[in-house]
Amino acid sequence: MANQTLRSRGGTGAPRQRSVAAAARAAAKRAERTRRPTGPTEPTEPTESAGPAEEPSLRPAAGPARRRPGLLTPALVVLTLLGLAATAALGLQHREAERTAEARTAALAAARKAAPVILSYDYRHLDRDFRAARSHLTAPFLGQYRKTTTSVVAPTAKKYRGVVKATVARPADGGAPAASVVSATPDRAVVLLFMNQATTSTQVSGPRLDLNRVRMTLVRTPQGWKVRAVDAL
Repeated sequence: MANQTLRSRGGTGAPRQRSVAAAARAAAKRAERTRRPTGPTEPTEPTESAGPAEEPSLRPAAGPARRRPGLLTPALVVLTLLGLAATAALGLQHREAERTAEARTAALAAARKAAPVILSYDYRHLDRDFRAARSHLTAPFLGQYRKTTTSVVAPTAKKYRGVVKATVARPADGGAPAASVVSATPDRAVVLLFMNQATTSTQVSGPRLDLNRVRMTLVRTPQGWKVRAVDAL
């Protein structure tokens, strides 16, 4: 009885052991199939990023640094002011040149008119002649002329019955009077004149003609161009 029991237990245990072993092998094979791919390997595709794809930047490539407009404004203001100053200076120079040209013409005409009156006199009407001459003069020559005519010219002219007639010399062909502007500014001019002076008196036997060079300095006054200096050369 005892042997039967043992056989019976032993016969029942062998198949159970085989079943357990078979199950273990089957589990191992399944695990191996899971680890190995069943077909040929295909190239893997790149996985897509979870986030949205980045778009290409539309910004231009970095170039040379640009100056800010605010930094250029002072320079532009300075250039504008310099341009205006240059324009104003040119305008003033042009106006100065025009005024100088006008002064040359006016002063020359005034000198041609004044010279014969200043350098002439007649003992028979000295006061009238001297008064006419003074109308063309201004200080300081006005005071000098008054003093000279009163103390020297008038007594001598009356004593010797002197008569002096002065004219601006002219060329033999009758051209323009011999007078020219030496220098000029808008308010001052120097004129050189060639004067003929015919003198008669009891001191000479007949009329005497003298040719003199006279330099006159004229200035602009509210009453026009006046003689402020006369120099015999």
